[in-house]
Amino acid sequence: MWRYLAGGVAALLMAGAGVFLFQSKATPEPLPSAPAARTSQGAAPAQELAEVPEAPDRTREEKRFDRSDKDKNSLISLAELQQPRRKAFAKLDKNGDGRLSFEEWAVRTSDKFAAADKDKSGTLTRAEFATTAPKRKARTTPRCDCRAEVAKALAEAEE
Repeated sequence: MWRYLAGGVAALLMAGAGVFLFQSKATPEPLPSAPAARTSQGAAPAQELAEVPEAPDRTREEKRFDRSDKDKNSLISLAELQQPRRKAFAKLDKNGDGRLSFEEWAVRTSDKFAAADKDKSGTLTRAEFATTAPKRKARTTPRCDCRAEVAKALAEAEE
């Protein structure tokens, strides 16, 4: 019984220490102040900068609906909803008979296996199997470091 009580107290102490540790590291980073509007002849008036046109906010579902509504009549028919699947089926149906055999369905896997089986033994070694790994897209890095750009713009505005 004492073991359970001691374990409960220890767990509470660890949770409390975690909360205090998290609060001490969770300080917000100060944001740079907005640049002051220039009053020289080359600068645009502040009122013109405030009137930037905005695109209407559309929800994710509205965007998804618009992608499916091919004839743009604000209605989605069954044919419109099935069209992407029909195209995918047609790509797999190599002989065009309207039926999908197992061989037609698994053609990509069969082709990948045949390309990886260099010695044509009908089996893959570890080295051959390693060549079938999916090609990963390289991580895209941001085009610019936005914080550096903002700091640079603020420095130019102060000058």
